Amino acid sequence: MAVSKMVGARVKRVEDPRLITGAGTYVDDIRMVDMLYGAVVRSPIAHGRIRRIDTKAARERPGVVAVYTAKDLQFAAPLPNAWNLTGIRVTRHDPLATERVRMVGDGVAFVVAESRYGARDAADVVDVDYTELRPVSDPERALRKGAPNVWDNAPGNEAYRTEVGDRAAVDAAFASAFKTVSLRVVNQRLIPTPIETRGVVARWDRGLEQLTVWSSSQIPHLLKTNIAGVLGLPEQKVRVIVPEVGGGFGCKLNIYAEEILAARAAMLLNRPVKWIEERRESFASTIHGRGHVHYVEMALSREGKILGLRNRFIADLGAYAQVNTEAIPTLANLVLSGVYDMGAIHSELIAVYTNLPPTDAYRGAGRPEGVHAVERIIHAAAHALDMDPTEIRRRNLIAKDRFPFTAKTGVTYDSGNYEANLDLALTVSKYAELRAEQARVNAGGTHLMGIGVAIYIELSGFNPSGAGGGIGWESGTVRFEPTGKVTIYTGVSPHGQGQETTFAQIAADELGVPFEDITVLHGDTQMVQYGMGTYGSRGTAVGGAALVKAIDRVKDKAKRIAALLLEASPEDIVYDQGGLYVGGVPGRAVTVQEVAGTAYLHVDKLKNEIDPGLEATATFDPTNFTWPYGTYIAVVIIDRETGEVKLRDLFATDDVGRVISPLLVAGQVHGGIAQGVGQALFEGARFDENGQPLTGSLMDYAVPIASELPAYVLAATETPTPVNPLGAKGVGEAGTIGTTPAVANAVVDALQQFGIDEVEMPITSERIWQALRNATQTKKGGRR
Repeated sequence: MAVSKMVGARVKRVEDPRLITGAGTYVDDIRMVDMLYGAVVRSPIAHGRIRRIDTKAARERPGVVAVYTAKDLQFAAPLPNAWNLTGIRVTRHDPLATERVRMVGDGVAFVVAESRYGARDAADVVDVDYTELRPVSDPERALRKGAPNVWDNAPGNEAYRTEVGDRAAVDAAFASAFKTVSLRVVNQRLIPTPIETRGVVARWDRGLEQLTVWSSSQIPHLLKTNIAGVLGLPEQKVRVIVPEVGGGFGCKLNIYAEEILAARAAMLLNRPVKWIEERRESFASTIHGRGHVHYVEMALSREGKILGLRNRFIADLGAYAQVNTEAIPTLANLVLSGVYDMGAIHSELIAVYTNLPPTDAYRGAGRPEGVHAVERIIHAAAHALDMDPTEIRRRNLIAKDRFPFTAKTGVTYDSGNYEANLDLALTVSKYAELRAEQARVNAGGTHLMGIGVAIYIELSGFNPSGAGGGIGWESGTVRFEPTGKVTIYTGVSPHGQGQETTFAQIAADELGVPFEDITVLHGDTQMVQYGMGTYGSRGTAVGGAALVKAIDRVKDKAKRIAALLLEASPEDIVYDQGGLYVGGVPGRAVTVQEVAGTAYLHVDKLKNEIDPGLEATATFDPTNFTWPYGTYIAVVIIDRETGEVKLRDLFATDDVGRVISPLLVAGQVHGGIAQGVGQALFEGARFDENGQPLTGSLMDYAVPIASELPAYVLAATETPTPVNPLGAKGVGEAGTIGTTPAVANAVVDALQQFGIDEVEMPITSERIWQALRNATQTKKGGRR
């Protein structure tokens, strides 16, 4: 690659000025003549049969244009589920419930009116008569004998079972172990809560028979394909445009009923239809994340070597399979080796249906669950062996000379220097001084101090097509305009990741074109070549790699054109920082701007040997995942009397491969840390036994605010990956994965002197207070 000038520089995001000045366009900013507004009538019960839907009162309300139920709308297919895992009990998800509702928030009718409020008011008077059925709202109870079935074709509510590793080898390891430890670790349900809720605008052009859909989505091309499939339209007659997206975090990596309903209504009424999700709707009908219960055990030698890891976990899929619902839990199995050279691993996953909203991708998507279980059990192992948590980790780290390394879970890690990363974290945090301070604080007084360590690993760069159903590739197009300016079209769909900036940095270095002369476009399926979108920390690792391939092809064509202009052989042309010259004769040169002008406006000079234009499209399909990693150290202070917990310090040392933009990497880590802290201390979706949400709005569901977060201290090591030409591994989910177990370990570290080994997340003041109270009562009882 060319000598870097922009890559590695702290460049401000080019996206930011339009966003912070209010000049960006989101779905709800779209206004059209004759626009109608949709509202969904949703089930108030978690499980029941639909006896009757009476829409008469709603239809008679002023301004109501139409009210649709499932009987009124015809679809060519149900909502898509992208995975067909071995042994899975397949279920069906229709845009509107037909005979049965399976969760609070299930859509049963769609009202269209002249105003948003008119649609909402009319939805309130649609009369639905239900026969209530017994729901199940807990994944472990769903597996018990006699539990009500969410689906008739899934008796016992089991969706599928799968396992990784070697059961016999793990059994042998436990039989020979010096010590074993075990924990029940709950990864609670989380609600993604992007600032911008979901939204869609659909417009039907009756003359062209073309449907245009604006959606707040992470996957414009996949959305287009699936809208066409569900509606039974020719795909070339569907256009999807993704404008600005106010946060996704995985919850917009999906195909939702409302996108289909708005599109069908627009076609039937021949008027644009807009639907914007309310926050309460978002909590009830947008996918949730996590929802795992892990029973994890570890077998250890006297010296602290990990002989075996045994894991059994139950994954709550919710009521329906969205696009990735069934696949997400399997990712937890793939990271169970962590950064450690374990003797043996066996893990069994049981996926379960419940009468709750579907779970699917949420920042980290399966990897946080697996890493959290491993990092919690290794903390318990250190305590059981009376060993410092950093020392037991060090003794089990995979050595830097063993890469590529195949873990006992069957995956292959690309590159790493885990010990150097750990050492940097210990230095940056002044770990020895923290432990000395902890001894002083915990010796007496009103507060307790805990220090938590976690080393995460993450499979990123989604994904090798061979491992992901053939859809892991990505595309990029580079076009020189006649004036020498550059337009990049990328199949990824950034919504905060900053590829409009980082891709311009890459192209500026590779093409020798000023950064300001490069524009990056995305999100419009009629403008951009087909691509897979943004998810799984793949934007730069896969989309950026496709861009590099396209750049190389453009440069090759530029050399051929320059060869004609300079009367030389293409093999003799050197492309260097925007200039092309004959090797050994720098004076015989042209600029790439001159080449671009010739390619479009002076094609006579091409002598019919080269096609006009200067652009190229390329795709990149990775041969492996990338594997970023990092060491996180958290410090908490706990009030002994009230249980109030404060996160005082958070040190994050990441290795995300080659860093394109340090400023953007830091921003991604900052955001990930905030969501990781949210899971550890604040957030949790709760339901009662009837499947009714107890955290139905932001009045009940706590997300962290700035005053509850410390000033993070970031550091980095850099181990490039050989998987892609950039050496970049991905960073979008790193902070989330490393933070949660570090904070949880810090809380337990403070409380273990009282015999407390686990506090369920979110670790609220009430839960800490109760754990301390129970520990004190147990101790008093023991004395008696």
